Amino acid sequence: MAKGILLVDDAAFMRMMLKDILVKNGYEVLGEAENGLKAVEKYKELNPDLVIMDITMPEMDGIEAVKEIKKINPSAAVIMCSAMGQQSMVIEAIQSGAKDFIVKPFQADRIIEAVRKVIG
Repeated sequence: MAKGILLVDDAAFMRMMLKDILVKNGYEVLGEAENGLKAVEKYKELNPDLVIMDITMPEMDGIEAVKEIKKINPSAAVIMCSAMGQQSMVIEAIQSGAKDFIVKPFQADRIIEAVRKVIG
């Protein structure tokens, strides 16, 4: 059975790019959210194997959303995305419970490497 993934990014084109890469590699995208608040709602609803989430978003950022998701499921698997130069935010995300991070602009092989490392 394909592993189910929730994509969270305020930019629709980023979600589309990620979805394309993941589907081509045999993963299933269960749902998408455009901010941290919606991500937490969707997490409860879909119970995905993995969440790939941007750090910088409106409403609730990725770091707060990771903390909320970890309250729902302490073993939740989350990979954060960030633009170059956001090292301090990446460190905070990892401390908040993220398992890995991917730097934008995305490289398909790096995304798949991170996903395989976290959920197989």
